[in-house]
Amino acid sequence: MSPVLETSRLVLRSRTASEAAVYRQLWTERDPRVPPHRRIGPDGRPTVADLAARTAENPGLLAVERKDTAEVIGYCGLVFPGEEPELAYELLRAAHGHGYATEAGQAVVAWAREAGYRRLRATVWDWNLASRRVLEKLGFRETGRTGHNLLAVREL
Repeated sequence: MSPVLETSRLVLRSRTASEAAVYRQLWTERDPRVPPHRRIGPDGRPTVADLAARTAENPGLLAVERKDTAEVIGYCGLVFPGEEPELAYELLRAAHGHGYATEAGQAVVAWAREAGYRRLRATVWDWNLASRRVLEKLGFRETGRTGHNLLAVREL
């Protein structure tokens, strides 16, 4: 079961299939430099229904909801591509520039520490300066690269 994390402005909680339209909007807003398999395809996929069906696939990813409006503005949480957890987050463009990614990330880092993890990883596109700044504020340090991705770690 996923936790409910609260900050002064946000609630991070389990994602639901009913929010799939928000997650599809994230796909439509992605930078054109993001690889095609992570953007809406020529066939219109993934659809809202596709994303609703996949909502439970990553229970460590949490909906980021604003407390003042109850609006879901993206997701933040942990994924497990290998042995160590990786921080992942994505917010709607309208939510950029308000410190929400950093605030949500701080809550997830604290959750990971309390859960007993010793280190978190993150990957970010080298051109994504805003996400690189968020990771820096969260205490991550860049450790290398693979292709166009920068790798970062944070000791807990």
